[in-house]
Amino acid sequence: MKNKPFQRNQRISFFEIILFFSFLLLCFSLTHIIYFRSSFYQQKLAQLTDVIVYGESAPRGRIYDRNYNLLVDNIAVPVIYYQKEDHVTVQEEIDLAYFVSNFLELDYQKIYDRNLKEFYLVLHSEECNQKITKEEWKKLEKRELTNTDIENLKIARITEEDLSNFQEQDRKAAYIYYLMNQGYSYADKVIKSSGVTDQEYAYFSENNDKLHGFDTKVTWERTYLYGDTFKNLLGKVGSIPKEEKDSYVKNGYALTDIVGLSNIEKQYEELLKGEKAKYRKVSNDQLVLVEDAKRGQDIVLSIDIHLQQEVDQIIDEYLLKAKSEANTRFLSKTYAVIEQPNTGEVLALSGRQILKNNGVYATYDISSYALTDPMTPGSVIKGASMLVGYNTGAVQIGETMTDECVKLANLPQKCSSHQIGRLNDIIALAESSNVYQFKIALRVAGVNYSYNQPVTINEEAFDIYRNTFYEFGLGVKTEIDLPVESLGYSGKSRAADLLLNFAIGQYDSYTPIQLSQYITTIASDGKRLQPRLLKEIHDSSANDEIGKLLEIKDVHVLNTVTTKDEYLKRVQEGFVAVMEIGLGKKVMGDSPHPAGKTGTSESFIDADGDGKIDTATTSNAFVGYAPADHPVMTITVTSPDVEDPNTGISYRTYMNRLIARKISNKYFEMYPNF
Repeated sequence: MKNKPFQRNQRISFFEIILFFSFLLLCFSLTHIIYFRSSFYQQKLAQLTDVIVYGESAPRGRIYDRNYNLLVDNIAVPVIYYQKEDHVTVQEEIDLAYFVSNFLELDYQKIYDRNLKEFYLVLHSEECNQKITKEEWKKLEKRELTNTDIENLKIARITEEDLSNFQEQDRKAAYIYYLMNQGYSYADKVIKSSGVTDQEYAYFSENNDKLHGFDTKVTWERTYLYGDTFKNLLGKVGSIPKEEKDSYVKNGYALTDIVGLSNIEKQYEELLKGEKAKYRKVSNDQLVLVEDAKRGQDIVLSIDIHLQQEVDQIIDEYLLKAKSEANTRFLSKTYAVIEQPNTGEVLALSGRQILKNNGVYATYDISSYALTDPMTPGSVIKGASMLVGYNTGAVQIGETMTDECVKLANLPQKCSSHQIGRLNDIIALAESSNVYQFKIALRVAGVNYSYNQPVTINEEAFDIYRNTFYEFGLGVKTEIDLPVESLGYSGKSRAADLLLNFAIGQYDSYTPIQLSQYITTIASDGKRLQPRLLKEIHDSSANDEIGKLLEIKDVHVLNTVTTKDEYLKRVQEGFVAVMEIGLGKKVMGDSPHPAGKTGTSESFIDADGDGKIDTATTSNAFVGYAPADHPVMTITVTSPDVEDPNTGISYRTYMNRLIARKISNKYFEMYPNF
């Protein structure tokens, strides 16, 4: 018992020591936090308490042509919109629609009967319930009908007499109510974006606190300085498509953002989209600007917009003329592509369609279809076919053959378009001998040909041909810098006569851009270049001038054709002969020392729109380049379905050749110092 006070004092002293050191540790920790870690915790606090709000989509980057002519810019557009607030009832929305109709001028005639009936249904729900029979209500309970079915029945039973009670004010409110509820639930509903007056903008801006969801903003629209020229390929912008919203949200987009929807606008979305203004929401619910909005980067295209205009006008001129000629019933479109060898830059890419509108023919831009609209090319591909013969040893440089009809057992004979007699490989290209290619193809397939004898081909011959064609860009994607392009069509059957057709361009089909890559590969000494539209990337500027240069796009060589230089030179020599002594004379007009190849093909269309290919037509193509010894341009012109061979009239339009001639002349007129 005597030791208890001593033990108690020991324990107290022990706890005092622990408390003392704990206090020292606490002081040390506080000192460390205050003096050494304060910035870290201030940053954490800001992250937890700051609310960052972003503004509307920033203006997009501008688009220029290769000579820095501005093609696409932005214009500010005042918008009145509606965003439904939380817990707003249907009746409150109806009251809002009636109220704002007094302050807004709209084209109220745009409303449809369906919209009026839907508004009537909302206003008179009990009355419309009476339009449903007891049996139909029972079917709803049994799930034989859905709520949507019931609503459709109600709307169908709203009569003209019911709607006759609507006054002008009701119709206005109905249209505004429709606009308030159209589209995706998450999106701002644009009520008026065209022709917003200063008075309307001011009223909705100043009274947005009592308009409960109605507000104003300034958005941006694209403006096209050259009208419809090249507009199809420049692409569209708009709201995020519903099916792509998850992808955009994952990449940091807001669902109300404006994005590129097609072609160049979509391909270069990451460059063209701007950086939105950033605001910090402070305690009194005010917004403080943190960062200004920044326009997207500017891009410079390889296109020469003035050359593009000329090409469009030339095609339009000859399309309109051709439609007044015989045998052009099915002619509806033409494509032209001008590329720059050794870079792959596309200088002009035109597609024009002619349609009758109110009894008068008019032309329309379909340039993007040059990437997706294949046709059988005919003899223009004989350069690649000849190279197959050289590579496989099926034909030797300078070898002569007799141009005579080829006949396989149980099949019709196959001939050239005209009798040529004895000819070598150069004349075969110059005069476009089908027979020369037939005999090469049979040798490639392992056939020892004799007239009217049955043959068995090595089907691998198709692969041999196609593999070489692929190296020229025929039957594969060209990898042009646009979001969509077609492979064309590759035939699946492998019969002897089809191989002969293949060798003269009468089996597989190719798009205009594939044919352009093919001739550019020949002009570029066998280098297959990626055709491209983007030339330069520039930073955005704070004024009307183009911004600082950030990047010049490099030439991209996709592959080099597998062949000997002497073989490719021989094909090039044959293409020169086409233009000097063969079927292509004057097709490139006054172009200096041209080389090229003409082509005519049998093609087929669905003439009556029943989904079945049922009518034979004739199509024309031309590919060329100049000057042959140091090419500065390649040209491709294709005119599908240019002739109707079923009329019994022998007349054939020369539209395709005339277009190629005039475009070639125009190019060297615009670029005399090549």
